[in-house]
Amino acid sequence: MTITITAFERSPDGGKGLARDTRVRWALEEVGQPYEVRPVSFAAMKQPAHLALHPFGQIPTYEEGDLVLFETGAIVLHIAEHHAGLLPDDAHARARAITWMFAAVNTVEPPILDLVTARILEGDKPWASERLPLVMDRIRGRLQQLSARLGDADWLDGAFSAGDLMMVSVLLRLRPSGLLNEFPSLKAYVARGEARPAYKRAFDAQLSFNTGKPLAG
Repeated sequence: MTITITAFERSPDGGKGLARDTRVRWALEEVGQPYEVRPVSFAAMKQPAHLALHPFGQIPTYEEGDLVLFETGAIVLHIAEHHAGLLPDDAHARARAITWMFAAVNTVEPPILDLVTARILEGDKPWASERLPLVMDRIRGRLQQLSARLGDADWLDGAFSAGDLMMVSVLLRLRPSGLLNEFPSLKAYVARGEARPAYKRAFDAQLSFNTGKPLAG
């Protein structure tokens, strides 16, 4: 069955890998599964046809036969559970990898998204200059904890897993802020994720999708 995901017709970041469909593309590339992409405009995201796939009117969605999923954590977990390459065979290691997936989206990502809100949506508020440092400090606290846990290891728990895929994807959203520069081990960790051939294919595919330029080769 053909896998179809939805993505922004034109991503706000211009295809620089920050839109959440990149995570799903990356997972599919890691496990070697072909997929198709259906573009969705901002207007169409709020229409009944798309809301039937994603009740909150966002992207991406994942369709495979009669199965329809939304939320990147759930989609990547589904991919990882049904195709080899993103979860360890050992039951305990597998459970730990899944734990890191949840940590990425439930513990590390929320303050990072709060930074986006503080800068873009609330930047013109009279209290914005006072709130922004508080948000930055909350992010630093999480990054300090994550950096301490990672230590000098390449990945969070042994070999690369879906946990790393989700964590790197979340940390990439910090690049415009420069905060990752304060944590060399995490900056190197993200760079290792970006260096993976599967990530490069996913990034190039999303960039091509947004710019209309065909992939090289």
